[in-house]
Amino acid sequence: MRQVGKAPQLSQDALARILDVTQKLALPYDLRHLLAEVVEAGESVLAADKASLWLYDAAKDDLTMELPAFKPAPRLAAGEGLVGECLVSREIINVSNAYDDPRFTGAVDKATGYKTRSVLNVPMLGWEKQPVGVLQLANKLTGSFDENDELLATALAAQCAVAVQRMQLTEALLLKERLDEEVTLAREIQMSTLPDQMPDVNGYDVHGHFVPTGHAGGDLFDLVVLDNRLFILMGDATGHGFGPALSATQMQAMLRVAFRCGASLDDAYRHVNNQLAEDLPDDRFITAFAGFLDPVRHRIRYHSGGQGPILHFRAADESCDWHRPTTFPVGILDLDEASESSVLQMEPGDILVLLSDGVYEYESRQGVQFGEERVARLLKYHHRLPMAELTKQILSATFEHGEGVSQEDDITLVLVKRLPEE
Repeated sequence: MRQVGKAPQLSQDALARILDVTQKLALPYDLRHLLAEVVEAGESVLAADKASLWLYDAAKDDLTMELPAFKPAPRLAAGEGLVGECLVSREIINVSNAYDDPRFTGAVDKATGYKTRSVLNVPMLGWEKQPVGVLQLANKLTGSFDENDELLATALAAQCAVAVQRMQLTEALLLKERLDEEVTLAREIQMSTLPDQMPDVNGYDVHGHFVPTGHAGGDLFDLVVLDNRLFILMGDATGHGFGPALSATQMQAMLRVAFRCGASLDDAYRHVNNQLAEDLPDDRFITAFAGFLDPVRHRIRYHSGGQGPILHFRAADESCDWHRPTTFPVGILDLDEASESSVLQMEPGDILVLLSDGVYEYESRQGVQFGEERVARLLKYHHRLPMAELTKQILSATFEHGEGVSQEDDITLVLVKRLPEE
């Protein structure tokens, strides 16, 4: 136990060195170089044989020795060893003989061959006393570390903590700027792939609509007439940001090229799937509906890789047929051959309704999803409207259901209606 006495005082030389380091830490120089100055100042002013700087990773809840540099850098869990205990307790730990203290692990000594005797551990605390790391000094050249050493080390640790947090904040801001730029570019890519205007298909009313969220996702749709048939595409790549947007666009471009080269729907789907299975990371895929409407025979032939539900509204009895995906999402596994495409027969007044998860999974404040039943009721009530107006009704009902809850996913709608016969 320490005796109560005169408060420790810093020497003029020590104070000058601290002020010099403090001034440097405030400058916009390379932080690692400046932290090295802290370590050197600790060694020289406190007459320590070695000093080390441990930085805390809140996500992993552990400490990594930043300085001196070792490969691999030593790591300790929060609460492990003297350093970990110092971080958790946020108290100075001053030990005259490390190997007599049961908390000392000796991990660094074993890795480096160094022999630690006296050791001073000082927590680096940032704003609101948040732990940043630990400044550790080992082997006082003149004996054990005293109260003056603790005072000096605390001053150095405090300045170091502020500098580290400033660096972390700067890096976070730069990362946010880069992410914002990426999201903007991804969104531009998505928007550029959408049809400029809806195609004119004899006997049909066709409409597609895209409502983006604040971040970039991987939704897309395509409606285009190719060889007198209407190509219908809706897809959703997993994830958010530039990667998924680019993946979805890549799929759309490959399908268009395949069809313009004369490929059948089945062959195009198989080849594009296999190429994406090779190109995409293992944890990425695309759910996609891809099909052709023959406006003469009134048939929609399609493949649905994980994209569902597919709603076929039958005008004759105002009923809804729900079809599930025909196969697994695009880009997961190679296909030796595509399964036979499915067929929907479109009678007068029938509507193909493709809605992304952003509609079905839109939640209210109580966590209730919009769901299929609400969509079915909307179709029965509004199916006589033009498809652009029906789209507005679906969107309006979706957002009203959300009761002001923010949109968490892109919303994409594709509606294809066979007009009633006069």
